[in-house]
Amino acid sequence: MPNEKLYIHEFIDIIAHNRAKYMHHMTANWSPIAQEERNQLCFGVWGVVGTTRGWPEVVNLWEEEGFEGQARSFRHEFNHASLQNPSLHDWWAVAADLRRHGDDRLLVPAPWTRTIEELCADGVSGEAYAHEHVKTVPGKSAEYIARVRDIGIPTYEKYGFELCGAFETAMVNDSECIILWAIPTWEQWAAFEAAQRRDDAIAKWRASIEGVALDWHRCLLVDSPLSPLRTGRQPRIEDRKALSEIS
Repeated sequence: MPNEKLYIHEFIDIIAHNRAKYMHHMTANWSPIAQEERNQLCFGVWGVVGTTRGWPEVVNLWEEEGFEGQARSFRHEFNHASLQNPSLHDWWAVAADLRRHGDDRLLVPAPWTRTIEELCADGVSGEAYAHEHVKTVPGKSAEYIARVRDIGIPTYEKYGFELCGAFETAMVNDSECIILWAIPTWEQWAAFEAAQRRDDAIAKWRASIEGVALDWHRCLLVDSPLSPLRTGRQPRIEDRKALSEIS
């Protein structure tokens, strides 16, 4: 079946030495509530490898039941005078001490992109993940996604990369994509990067997106301890522990 979900993608700036606590607060303390109240699933919570992007940072990715599910989530969250679900007051108060800023977007998946339940059932996981943030010529995001499917996947698979998701950003001028790959080992990432200027297949891939992609930035991510692609399941209430125990 085609993937008709919708995804919330978040870049989160972390305050001081709080990344591990924040990731636990999002997975164990938030995700079970979101599953129960909103039918929202955790696709992943990752720490950003700071050498490849800003630091300390976290990427969150949440799976909603399409735009209709997102509308229900918005009503649940914002139809209050405070613009905040009162039952989450204490959770938000803790989160505010762990993070300073978030940069969010809504993502529409390619129809052939697997859901988080399908990825977990297929055993998809990685020692690291490649996160590609792509700016395209306005109106060309769908064309970029098609070239990922037809040319990019076979090229990346040569180095052991497995596609976790191909997404177009909603509410922009069809001009942005997010692509996520699972990388089995650090050595496979190293081989892929070392081959960027000497592998004919990679050269063909990069030539194929000329005139479609304006620019792109690939950074690396690592699963948080309770991220579904690490555990093979959604976070549970039983996973909770005091943040003072997290280091």
